[in-house]
Amino acid sequence: QVRLVESGGGLVQTGGSLRLSCEASGRIFSLDAMGWYRQAPGKQRELVASVTDRGLKNYADSVKGRFTISRDSLNILYLQMNSLKVDDTAVYFCKGDSGFLHYWGQGIQVTVSS
Repeated sequence: QVRLVESGGGLVQTGGSLRLSCEASGRIFSLDAMGWYRQAPGKQRELVASVTDRGLKNYADSVKGRFTISRDSLNILYLQMNSLKVDDTAVYFCKGDSGFLHYWGQGIQVTVSS
């Protein structure tokens, strides 16, 4: 079992920055890929960025050049978000994959005001 806890969300103005963190506990050695997803009101949850255990990174087109995903050691995942836009407002979720098992954090609100 893996537990994921997000932190670092909040309210920021357009053009500002935030850094999200996701701390994993439990069977963290079993995690291969980890990623950030987000869900805005009335919309489906979407991938923001992901990183494999080999360091391969993938970003949604909407955040390329503005967001950076990184993984520090086995159990902490970060998302550095710069040049934030109103459209980035959503609940952000951390996800960890272990083979066919998927673990989710509880989500954290990011609100970008104009």
